[in-house]
Amino acid sequence: MLNFNGLVLNEWLKMSKKRSFFIAYAVMLLTIVGFTYLIWKMSGDQYPTMLEFAGSIMTTNGVGQIVTIVAIIFTAGIVAKEHQLGTVKFLLIRAHGRSKILASKYTAVILFVCSLIIFTVAAALAAGGIAFGFEATGEVSWLDVAKSMLFQTVYTTIYVTLTFMFGILTRSSGATIGIGMTAVLLEGLMKMLLSSYDFSKYLLFMNTDLSLFTGNESSSGGMIFPSVVCAAYVCLFLVISFVTFKKRDIA
Repeated sequence: MLNFNGLVLNEWLKMSKKRSFFIAYAVMLLTIVGFTYLIWKMSGDQYPTMLEFAGSIMTTNGVGQIVTIVAIIFTAGIVAKEHQLGTVKFLLIRAHGRSKILASKYTAVILFVCSLIIFTVAAALAAGGIAFGFEATGEVSWLDVAKSMLFQTVYTTIYVTLTFMFGILTRSSGATIGIGMTAVLLEGLMKMLLSSYDFSKYLLFMNTDLSLFTGNESSSGGMIFPSVVCAAYVCLFLVISFVTFKKRDIA
């Protein structure tokens, strides 16, 4: 276990030494500031509370898709660039197995996703408090903000895992970024075109945003079915990733 923690720490240090690591947080900070200014200008005298602002920011209609796209861009190169730069050979001659090395990279990516979402929410709370006041009144509670964070973490993790898989399959960071971003941007169109078909409920695109299923527990089973579908797809992506990485010939 200590060896695995050391591998994760090593991956995190490699990620943090890249300029893109801090650019990701800077992009989210500037996005939050921009959203705050727009809402302040457009709200008139009906300003949202700090919690209402933070809760609305952490949705796919807010900056949720931007968080996911930033995470995709960062994730695309974590395996692909090892192949492009030839450093994967030095990585695999170590005493650690391929599965452990790949698991450490995936764990580092998930930690990055969590840190990016926490930073974004903290920035939204700070910006919302400065612009609209720090009173935690209104219909949105801290629990609602926490739920928004959880739904956004699940949403981003699904697409990051998809990107992680394509990074291993294609070994090209450019192609992987394109595939990941296209999947996110086409999600709405796919929902609109396929929602009338019965089989669409088994598609990943229809189930990634779990916040859409809250409050429907009595009629459609709530979040259980979409959660199972999402978990199945994530497991499939990981199985393909690990099998491909273990069997690939690194000459």
